[in-house]
Amino acid sequence: MKKLLVITLVVIMIGSLLVGCTKTSTTQTPQKEEVKKIGLVISTLNNPFFVTLKDGAEAKAQELGYELVVLDSQNDPAKEMSNVEDLITKNVAVILINPTDSDAVGNAVKAANAKSIPVITLDRGANSGEVVAHIASDNVAGGKMAGEYIIAQLGGNGKVVELEGIAGTSAARDRGQGFNEAINGSSIEVVAKQTADFDRTKGLSVMENILQAQPEIDAIFAHNDEMALGALQAIKASGRSIMVVGFDATDDAVKAVEDGEMSATVAQQPEKIGSLGVENAVKVISGEAIESSIPVDLQLVIK
Repeated sequence: MKKLLVITLVVIMIGSLLVGCTKTSTTQTPQKEEVKKIGLVISTLNNPFFVTLKDGAEAKAQELGYELVVLDSQNDPAKEMSNVEDLITKNVAVILINPTDSDAVGNAVKAANAKSIPVITLDRGANSGEVVAHIASDNVAGGKMAGEYIIAQLGGNGKVVELEGIAGTSAARDRGQGFNEAINGSSIEVVAKQTADFDRTKGLSVMENILQAQPEIDAIFAHNDEMALGALQAIKASGRSIMVVGFDATDDAVKAVEDGEMSATVAQQPEKIGSLGVENAVKVISGEAIESSIPVDLQLVIK
């Protein structure tokens, strides 16, 4: 009887030990850390410049081990707002935004502010709401660079057309400001100034109308390469010889410069803008302080 009692007690003790081991191993299993999400709202993916910006951001996110959620606003401020709201529901840690319009984007930025989600603007700034940083080329300096080049090529005297980007964007405002500051005081006359919304097709149609209205044009400064390439198409069709200077150094524009069809383009680094956006978003997530304004270098591309 005693022998049976001892065996029973031993079995109970072993069972208790096994249960204890099982509980301990369960509580000590490490939980897989959730990958932080970064949101990227692009003004439009119908423009090679912004596609390259996106590619740079995606490459850096992959390198640093972060998930990047990319949404296209299709140049529509209402869609942009919807995209930001979507990212808020997805619990992203930081929102990178390339605004469709520097004024209209304010409400989207404020929506993120209300949820304490940090916002970093890329290429174009926001005129309201709080952003932790703005990463962009110095568009005023780029506009001056284009203006000074045109002055030098024309010997300080000539008639010029300015094709403007989307009204209300910081890029259009700053590039125009720099260009006009550069030509101020010279004998360069701006005979036409019209918006073509950073779009190649609009650049073509706007330039066709200007060519009909202006019998004498020596040069064109377009706020981006898409408009410059559209204008170039109109010039070719007209048979006239007019110098064209663009902005962005997209692949098509650089080829046009190499082929001698465009005279020059101001080179931005959209891939670097996207890469720096993610890099600084990760710093914000890690609690590091970042600069409020992060410039990206420019250069003039000529043949």
